[in-house]
Amino acid sequence: MERLEGFHGLLSRDRELETRLDQKDYKLLELLRQNARESYAALAAQLGISESAVRKRIMKLKKLGVIRRFTIDYDVPGEVVALILVKTQPPVQTPDVSRKILQNRMVEKVYEVTGEYDILVIARARSSQDINSIIDYIRSIEGVQSTYTMIVLRSY
Repeated sequence: MERLEGFHGLLSRDRELETRLDQKDYKLLELLRQNARESYAALAAQLGISESAVRKRIMKLKKLGVIRRFTIDYDVPGEVVALILVKTQPPVQTPDVSRKILQNRMVEKVYEVTGEYDILVIARARSSQDINSIIDYIRSIEGVQSTYTMIVLRSY
């Protein structure tokens, strides 16, 4: 029941955000997703607004929690990327498990998902042994029932 209440809280937050974002905000997010290092001047030109308006929109999106951080998308030869599905069990709540998983420095992203598994972890490491240590770390967290891991062979 607590998990469902959390879900409804997320839905109301999402609805509130939708009413506060307009088409220019969505276009700005798309442009930043393609290149987060794009200059404010270039973004302004593509959006048909002033540079100061771009700055204000980015500050608003950060304040609302829509933009959480700026990062890079990279592919290092020999690096191993793994998708790790995690099944949790009560009494430990899924968000608590997610936060603990995120503390591992090799974990790139954690998603709570629907379906047979509760959490999807994206991890990046230098070797399969490092991926194995991440899996061991996740399995040691109280509330983790099981994991299922897929290694990425190629990305596009």
